[in-house]
Amino acid sequence: MTPSNDDVIRVNELEKRFGLFVAVDKISFSVKKGEIFGFLGSNGSGKSTTIRMLCGIITPTSGQGVVAGHDIFKESEAIKQSIGYMSQKFSLYEDLNPYENLRFYLGIYTVPQEQWEERITWVLNMTQLQDVRHRQTRELPPGWRQRLALGCALLHRPDILFLDEPTSGVDPITRRNFWRFIGQLATEGITVFVTTHYMDEARHCGRIVMINEGKIVATGSPAEIIHQACPENPDADLNDAFVTLMTGKTC
Repeated sequence: MTPSNDDVIRVNELEKRFGLFVAVDKISFSVKKGEIFGFLGSNGSGKSTTIRMLCGIITPTSGQGVVAGHDIFKESEAIKQSIGYMSQKFSLYEDLNPYENLRFYLGIYTVPQEQWEERITWVLNMTQLQDVRHRQTRELPPGWRQRLALGCALLHRPDILFLDEPTSGVDPITRRNFWRFIGQLATEGITVFVTTHYMDEARHCGRIVMINEGKIVATGSPAEIIHQACPENPDADLNDAFVTLMTGKTC
């Protein structure tokens, strides 16, 4: 792996063991500033463990890694302040309204209090939730709660946004609008690191890494990965490539 000044995430020979079990097996890749980067794999492939290492939640067993200029072994707290993270499971407080959820997360991210009102207004306008800011979060439709969760992840204006299955359980129209917004964030220089099980969504990524049983099995643009996995099938799509790479079955 050749380092670049444009890389905001860089890992080399990254490994995570739990006892004798190797969850992530010496993987190497990099992500550039402003890139929409897909990290795909089946359940149990090592995908979530990798994300948790990159987000400073767990410490790797060995290897090297830098996220937003911070060492993942030594500077996990600095990483947490430099990134935004939206988990697959809705993690906001449903008995609070959107305004109250945003104020809570501003405190978590240690944003100076004099900036709170400006940040809250910015997020409510950006997510189009201004009109429901005083409704209980549990009353909001799933797509609206998803937009709120994304807004909370962006409150401190992070350099990198980690999205773990961000559109799970929402309708196709909401998914389409969500990805339009993600594209806008990337044009503003925010790096988006995303996992998804929807291969039609993965086509929005500039580059993709696919991981299986802790090892990287493919790297490249969606078109490159399809060609690598299914060279003799001109009608193959990303679903076909994913199945081939995860199971070993031919396209």
